[in-house]
Amino acid sequence: MSPFPSLSLTDPPNPKLAQGADGVDGGVASCSTLDPADWRAYRDLAHRALDRVFDYQQGVRQEPAWRPVPDDLESEYRTPAPAGPQGIESAYRDFERLVMPYPTGNAHPRFWGWVPGQGTPGGIIAELLAGGLNAVSGQFNDGPARVHDQVIDWLREAMGFPAGSTGILTSGGSVANLVGIAVGRDARAGFDAVSTGLASSPALRLYASDQVHSSVVKAAQLLGIGRSGVVMIPVDDQYQMRTDALVRAIREDREAGNQPFAVVGNAGSVNTGATDDLEALADIAADEGLWFHVDGAFGAIAALSPELEPLLRGMERADSLAFDLHKWTSVPYDVGCVLVRDADAHRHSFAVAATYLEALDRGTAARTDPTVGRGLQLSRGFRALKVWMSIKEHGMSRFGDVAAKCVRQAKSFARRVENHEDLELMAPAPMCIACFRYAPADLDESVLDDINREILMRLQEQGIAVPSSTRLDGRFALRVANTNHRSRDEDFEILATETVRLGRQVSADYSSADCS
Repeated sequence: MSPFPSLSLTDPPNPKLAQGADGVDGGVASCSTLDPADWRAYRDLAHRALDRVFDYQQGVRQEPAWRPVPDDLESEYRTPAPAGPQGIESAYRDFERLVMPYPTGNAHPRFWGWVPGQGTPGGIIAELLAGGLNAVSGQFNDGPARVHDQVIDWLREAMGFPAGSTGILTSGGSVANLVGIAVGRDARAGFDAVSTGLASSPALRLYASDQVHSSVVKAAQLLGIGRSGVVMIPVDDQYQMRTDALVRAIREDREAGNQPFAVVGNAGSVNTGATDDLEALADIAADEGLWFHVDGAFGAIAALSPELEPLLRGMERADSLAFDLHKWTSVPYDVGCVLVRDADAHRHSFAVAATYLEALDRGTAARTDPTVGRGLQLSRGFRALKVWMSIKEHGMSRFGDVAAKCVRQAKSFARRVENHEDLELMAPAPMCIACFRYAPADLDESVLDDINREILMRLQEQGIAVPSSTRLDGRFALRVANTNHRSRDEDFEILATETVRLGRQVSADYSSADCS
């Protein structure tokens, strides 16, 4: 029996929104429009839906951290699309039944898997408003375009980038990395890659630590640099890029006739939260004439805290910086950002003339610096609104306070692990990530990976907590990535206690299997 209450579906359906007996959607005016015949009935459903998601966010601590989709519902997700209308009420009831009870769980205070945010009530409202406007963001002479650029100005200033720098909101850190590296390639390739492509160019080389996020490798693939063009630099015992190895690799590539063009620094690496020596990397990049890109997917937000800002010294010297707003600031998915110091270089990589997008002196198309000249997308949702409203609601300093709290909690958990005889801290915890495992002295190293993998799955399946996993020096580790504004100190105590409890259970199961 689950200790968590099941989600009740008590709201009565609205007959005005149900499918009519003649097969016509009772809520839609006619086949010539998608507007409703009864706006009041839709308003009533919208209020019910808003109450539902607010109830979920407010009461999420009483829910399991995660619950699996029952086997008997799997077939429901494979039914064919309806040929005729079923009504918005029917769609909402299916959402309540098939979606709402089975989220990823990242709104929960004991969700520390990967690095997602939890969302906020204000973000829910902003998403509703953005959906109502349905703006094509950043392209036209309108309020949404101005909001986007104001958000970029706020973030530019917060990250220490100079006036005149530019930027764009993206779907997340992966696309932000792609944009930053693309501008770096075009600015430092040594030839006109925008016009001529890479067919006859020397082999381009990008340098990053062996802890770099996979999106940097993907960016290299998509930009014609290739996986072989990403030179993985080893790290030291703090998981920071070795600058001596970087300088040596650059020299060897030049001697081999290759074309070094960029260095990527980590501001909070994905595995351990380590931050490279960004000051040293900025110096090397300047000395070598290379583009300096920083992947600050979650770590860059630490710059908003006076307590944490020293960890990121040198980040403000980057030529481009990628980070997310849907992680530590908990703005609803999805929204990331890339800032670029050289606005002309940024536009050179992405601005393409199109007659149907010609700017006019006045009117809707009177927009002098549209976002289409700063990124991949022409069609863009109004992501900026939820960031704009969230910053207005909380202020930048509140985000810094949350980041500092999360780091203190992660470090406290790391100390708890170090002081427990059955747990092992597997890497330093310099920011908000702590990697650990169940490793009592009487267990052989050969079984620890399997035991900890099973512990992780049981923690998740039983709804206790959701850490994720990684491998450090080839060993399986439970990974706690704390960007969770809802986490309390007692949540980490629960994680440690339950990890040991489950570890002893799993170890006993292994011992029984060996004896049978």
